[in-house]
Order: sequence, then C-alpha cells, then structure tokens
Amino acid sequence: MDELDHNILKILTENAKISWKELGEIVHMTGQAVGNRIRRLEDEGVITGYRITVDNNKTGYPLTCFITSFLKNHQHNSFIKMIKEKDEIVELHRTSGEGCYILKGHFRTHQDLNKFLEELLIFANYKLALSIDKII
Repeated sequence: MDELDHNILKILTENAKISWKELGEIVHMTGQAVGNRIRRLEDEGVITGYRITVDNNKTGYPLTCFITSFLKNHQHNSFIKMIKEKDEIVELHRTSGEGCYILKGHFRTHQDLNKFLEELLIFANYKLALSIDKII
C-alpha cells in the first residue's frame, strides 16, 4: 500500500458512494485507474466491505451503550453465540485489560436494555456506559 492507496481509502471511508470518476479527479487519476486500485484493495482483503451508517435516533433505537463484560466460568462460546443472536448488539470486541469483551448496542427503551442486561448476567457481570452524544 502506498500513499495514494491510503488517500483513496480515506475518501471511500468518508463517502463509499463516490463514483470512480469523481474519486479519480480528487486523486488526479482516471476513474478506470482508481477502479483498478479499488479492486486490488478488495482482492487483497484491505477493503472488506461497504456499509451505510444509520441515525439510530430516527430508526427508533435512541439508546447507544457500551458494555464491558466480565465472563463467568469461561463460557466464551456460549456468550458469543448469545450475542450474535441479538440484533441490538452491533459490535463485539475481545479485549485485554479491564473485562473480557466490550459490546456496543442500540436499544429502543431502557426496558429493552434492562431485559438484555438480565440475560447477559447468565454469562457475565458487566459495567455499562450510556452514550450521551456521538461526536465523530
């Protein structure tokens, strides 16, 4: 990867819908040349997919939380299986330091969050942080 690849990735991260022609104009290349670089980055596994970002307040999931979990009895496989079944959980990271995993979730209500936390207690103790505002 060279500086141009990094620049292309930065632009795609900000706007994955940009056309190759527009992107080429920004990085002073033809659209076809940019397309070739993007396909190479995909083939090499640097670009692993494209996604949209959603305003969770507008979709009815205004509560964003970060949950640090402390597993009981090393039930990693059962814990991961349960988390993967929960649509509200959008990220799961195995961590070092404090806790075993950090989860990011979006919930409709405090009651929905509480129901999830009660289910989580089967596998782990937890520490909860609610997001007040997303900055970037």
